[in-house]
Amino acid sequence: MIERYSRPEMASIWSDEARYRLWLDIELAVCEAWASRGEIPADAISTIKSKSDFDLGRIAAIEEEVRHDVIAFLTAVAEKVGPDSRYIHMGMTSSDLLDTSFAVQLTRAGRLIAEDIATLRAAIAKLAHAHKNTVMIGRSHGIHAEPITFGLKCAVWYDEFGRHASRLEEAIKGIAVGKLSGAVGTFAHIDPTIESEVCARFGLSAAPASTQIVQRDRHAHYFAVLAGIAASIEKVAVEIRHMQRTEVGEASEPFGKGQKGSSAMPHKRNPILCENLTGLARVVRANAMAAFEDVALWHERDISHSSVERIIGPDSTILVDFMLARITRVIDGLEVNQERMKQNMELSHGLYNSQEVMLALVRSGMTREDAYRIVQSAAMQSWKDGRSFEEILAENKDVTAKISVAELKKLFDVKIHLKHVDTIFKRVFGES
Repeated sequence: MIERYSRPEMASIWSDEARYRLWLDIELAVCEAWASRGEIPADAISTIKSKSDFDLGRIAAIEEEVRHDVIAFLTAVAEKVGPDSRYIHMGMTSSDLLDTSFAVQLTRAGRLIAEDIATLRAAIAKLAHAHKNTVMIGRSHGIHAEPITFGLKCAVWYDEFGRHASRLEEAIKGIAVGKLSGAVGTFAHIDPTIESEVCARFGLSAAPASTQIVQRDRHAHYFAVLAGIAASIEKVAVEIRHMQRTEVGEASEPFGKGQKGSSAMPHKRNPILCENLTGLARVVRANAMAAFEDVALWHERDISHSSVERIIGPDSTILVDFMLARITRVIDGLEVNQERMKQNMELSHGLYNSQEVMLALVRSGMTREDAYRIVQSAAMQSWKDGRSFEEILAENKDVTAKISVAELKKLFDVKIHLKHVDTIFKRVFGES
């Protein structure tokens, strides 16, 4: 029952080794672009490409002294390359390297999350079709409303995560932007064509205009989309938590053999997987707010965004990856209690047919106001006495004067509420 926290591929995106390797790849790509323009001698570019490397421990030691991660990295690489290292980072500023590499990391992480969403939607679709006709009561304000099917509830989830898939695709496109435009974005010491060429090598487009950094509205949108995904995961988790309540008992998250729910009460089977997801969603949403705070920086750049992004970049992507994996596991193993759904339907004595009765009275010629008053009065009596709503209506002369008892019985057929289930499924899942 112990589950993974994040795919190794996701965690590796944010490792120190991967980050510095990406930095080196970008620096080498810039050097090759310069060399193709005759600005770096052939023997020098050959040396740079063959000798460029780094040692994590050495970078850490240098950074301890210089207090600048990019300079520490470049110094460590220079020690490996020798005198030809003077061509490395030529015309660039630190944020050229940082922002371009961050864009690659966020793009790669986003694509993994897109895969997670596809996997979740497949699990939801399977559950939806399995319970397409599993009737249950729909609730508004937590109170019995009208019948639905559990499959319809799942179809809503499926459709929602489809929208997240589209939003994420757009957010990835928006974040897949690099810059190599120098200290204030003017290309004073580097050719704009080098920016376009290098960005393309890493699957990025070049920022049309930049300062010392890529503008953070892009990042805010990306993290907002992650927050939206987390919010919808929480939505599903909260619904399952409600359904698992003792008083409801309509569905429950998987519970492993040997799993225990309480140190004090051996009978407890708590919805801890979904409760954890509710908590994690709060973190991802908070991170999105931090990303919005990063949009407004001083002039062409200050460093206030940097510390934030070192946290929210790995944290939000890893958390959303984990959350999607967990909610998929919950959906795959969800225990649906169809018998309890039937029992709960009867708790309100058929009151969920009140609208159908009211509309029948209106169609018979009664005003809506009178029909509402008569049906509501009968409904309140049904609640108070614990009697069948249909029986109470059948005893009401104002009702039977307009609707026969036989016709009234037909109004209580649950199929009336479910006649368009197929239509909704076709809208959500397509003809197949």
